[in-house]
Amino acid sequence: MIIHIFFILSLVSSTSFASVLDFCVADPKGPQNPSGYSCKNPDQVTENDFAFSGLAKAGNTSNIIKAAVTPAFAPAFAGLNGLDVSLARLDLAGGGVIPLHTHPGASEVLVVIQGTISAGFISSANKFYLKTLSRGDSMVFPQGLLHFQLNSGKGPALAFVAFGSSSPGLQILPFALFANDLPSELVEATTFLSDEEVKKLKGVLGGTN
Repeated sequence: MIIHIFFILSLVSSTSFASVLDFCVADPKGPQNPSGYSCKNPDQVTENDFAFSGLAKAGNTSNIIKAAVTPAFAPAFAGLNGLDVSLARLDLAGGGVIPLHTHPGASEVLVVIQGTISAGFISSANKFYLKTLSRGDSMVFPQGLLHFQLNSGKGPALAFVAFGSSSPGLQILPFALFANDLPSELVEATTFLSDEEVKKLKGVLGGTN
């Protein structure tokens, strides 16, 4: 009996491994599912699907946060699809900041290439972790926790980040609170901010109601 069970488990295991694909290059024309994009026909896959040059150019930092994020996610970087990894480039002008935000689908590792960046995150126990990073330094931000990056140096700063997902997701706290049509009185009741403060922030970030 034990031998029979072992044989069946071995057969199922070998069948499962045999059906695993080497890769699943994203097909942006196909449907999405929780695991990512549909797979492109392997006969149509080329080496270009596994390379991406979009991180070579600096992003435009002439905006309200004086920062730019250039993502390398699927489907733009089609070969990443389903591989549980992705990249992004962070450009921060003087005083630039990536506001408090969270990635629901992945942890993040940051590596500073140029300048000085103050970075930190808040645990679910509301404990704050802050570190000033220079060229060559790195920091990890656990999945789902609020975190930020701030240019605390005198010149521009550059960093690259890696995520443990091809689609890490993103929610920026200030925009979630003040760049939507949630009625101001509800924002005030849930944030303990005054009506004047909420309306001012909505005006800056484009919120309504």
